[in-house]
Amino acid sequence: MSASQTSDAPTLLVKIFGKDRPGLTAGLFDTLAAYNVDVVDIEQVVTRGRLVLCALVTVPPSGVEGDLRVTVHNWAESRKMQAEIISGIGDNRPRGVGRSLVTVLGHPLTAKSTAEIAARIAAVGGNIDRIFRLAKYPVTAVEFAVSGVETGPLRTALVTDAAALGVDVAVVAAGLHRRAQRLVVMDVDSTLIQDEVIELFAAHAGCEAEVAEVTAAAMRGELDFEQSLHARVALLKGLDASVVDKVRAEVRLTPGARTLIRTLKRLGFQVGVVSGGFTQVTDDLKERLGLDFAQANTLEIVDGKLTGKVVGEIVDRAGKARLLRRFAAEAGVPLAQTVAIGDGANDLDMLNAAGLGVAFNAKPVVREAAHTAVNFPFLDTVLYLLGVTREEVEAADMHDDTH
Repeated sequence: MSASQTSDAPTLLVKIFGKDRPGLTAGLFDTLAAYNVDVVDIEQVVTRGRLVLCALVTVPPSGVEGDLRVTVHNWAESRKMQAEIISGIGDNRPRGVGRSLVTVLGHPLTAKSTAEIAARIAAVGGNIDRIFRLAKYPVTAVEFAVSGVETGPLRTALVTDAAALGVDVAVVAAGLHRRAQRLVVMDVDSTLIQDEVIELFAAHAGCEAEVAEVTAAAMRGELDFEQSLHARVALLKGLDASVVDKVRAEVRLTPGARTLIRTLKRLGFQVGVVSGGFTQVTDDLKERLGLDFAQANTLEIVDGKLTGKVVGEIVDRAGKARLLRRFAAEAGVPLAQTVAIGDGANDLDMLNAAGLGVAFNAKPVVREAAHTAVNFPFLDTVLYLLGVTREEVEAADMHDDTH
């Protein structure tokens, strides 16, 4: 039967529910096969060991529908299941234009916040077609498949004040390109690592307070990034170059950083970092973590001492976005299929240039300007925004352990 014929032909919705066990799906379709029906649609969900299996099938030849109903009910009862069969016309109604995937992260995910998210989807004309749990720890992550509203308005309705609901929300367009995002670029300080590298250097130079004062002036808008960089690096003049190794040893990765990078690499992604910090640290991170790209500022070292200057191209706010584009070109990845992660205002150009910009534990001004925000201290939660489940991460880890 063709699709056009199915659209207005009588159909039966066969629904089976009860305790899940192996062989139920095969058993139901074996039972239906005896009546020469075609399968129009199937959906199956298992929650806490309870199965709901729905099969939309064409009506059997004249005179045997009643027998089909009796047989299906008898089969279900023999398996200690319940059956429901509903007559109707045609296929499921087509999904509305505009399809998006809404990922919600909660710790915990409350009924109240879930109700508010669902209500906001409905308020902009969206319909929830499917809900799927991606992870239950360290956060609860669920994915809503939504149709009937374009991605932009849906994102505006959900992301703007998600933090007030106690959840993080990401909204991306559904489609093949979602898993095809093949480049992830991260900031380093307070994103990939827990530290601010220049403060680690300043601690060895005994000028932490002075560096913090310059940083504060930059945050107040009294200095731009390049001015503040030169002012802070000048305070490191005369520091012995041996301090570089000490700083490298002091760097602390953000929880989940290794898992994020390892999983992305398994999925075929390329991964890079851009930093307003220093290549003396990012080059080491690139080697340790197997990164594909790394770019930062470079401290000048002459005769075994820091000169208090930087050399080469300055990596500032505009520079980070420029490097994202450069990495994407080198990786052969369209900019729309890139992901950028950062925490500071100097990351905003990069976050907005990427296909998906993620503000990670960022200040409100950054959260509000980015596509989405993650406010949990685990960097690997970003995987859920890409549709990767916790089970997939753990299965891949187990696979590595067996080799």
